[in-house]
Amino acid sequence: MTSILQSLSKTIHVSLAISILLFLGLYFGNGGFDFDILFWSWLFRYIHVIVAIMWIGLLWYFNFVQIPNMPKIPDEQKPAIGKVIAPSALFWFRWAALLTVISGLILAYLNGYVHEALVLGIGSGGGRSTAIGIGMWLGIIMAFNVWFVIWPNQKRALGIVDSEPEIKAKSAKTAMLFSRTNTLLSLPMLLSMVIAQNLY
Repeated sequence: MTSILQSLSKTIHVSLAISILLFLGLYFGNGGFDFDILFWSWLFRYIHVIVAIMWIGLLWYFNFVQIPNMPKIPDEQKPAIGKVIAPSALFWFRWAALLTVISGLILAYLNGYVHEALVLGIGSGGGRSTAIGIGMWLGIIMAFNVWFVIWPNQKRALGIVDSEPEIKAKSAKTAMLFSRTNTLLSLPMLLSMVIAQNLY
């Protein structure tokens, strides 16, 4: 077991294998179920939740851990964060954001409410569509910030692309402010999503 847990790749593969075995056990142990629209809806909801956990988890890591503690790190140790940890975290962060939006839109399409949600339930008279739509639009705005504001500015701030020192400093501040904006939007976004699933 130790050899599995010492490798992230092995850990994820075993977790996936356990999940598949659990799925098969639930499938065969309860008389099975149809591989219909409900199955695909469940599958994309599962994917949506997994990638959303990765995305928001990293967003909160940046805002609760990395950003507040950077001033406490000695200057000679900061390159370990800027050159190794932050670029890796930003890779998973931005792709998880994109996959969250894509899987959410597919899920909304499969469940038949993508249009009603995107127009915030206007004309369809549904509070659920309004709630899920608010969550979807907040998620889309947050993902836009990740790809088109935070990531380009982080590339300059971390020295992934060359820029002048004053541009790097300005880019670091812009990236931080938009990351903080996404943190601000994260609780209303999650509230809207959960309300849509549980209170309507």
